[in-house]
Amino acid sequence: MARSQPSGRRGTVGHAYSALNLRLALASFGLVFFTIMAVLAARADLVWLAVLFAVVALTAVVDLVVIQRRRAARRREEPPGSRHSLFE
Repeated sequence: MARSQPSGRRGTVGHAYSALNLRLALASFGLVFFTIMAVLAARADLVWLAVLFAVVALTAVVDLVVIQRRRAARRREEPPGSRHSLFE
């Protein structure tokens, strides 16, 4: 089993079960969006909403770390020069 795939999941290095590049784009968007929304909510004195948005932004950060680790593992296991589209 390839190290870039979690144990017990379908998929190989050649055919991943998750579109890592798409997940990276979506998590990045979520991080930026929810960080901005948390700041705006805090400035509007809606502390509970700011905290909620900050928690979602923190979740996006954790997801970004997981995605980058899987992309690095995939990069180590593939031949040099391999490229992936957004949906691979």
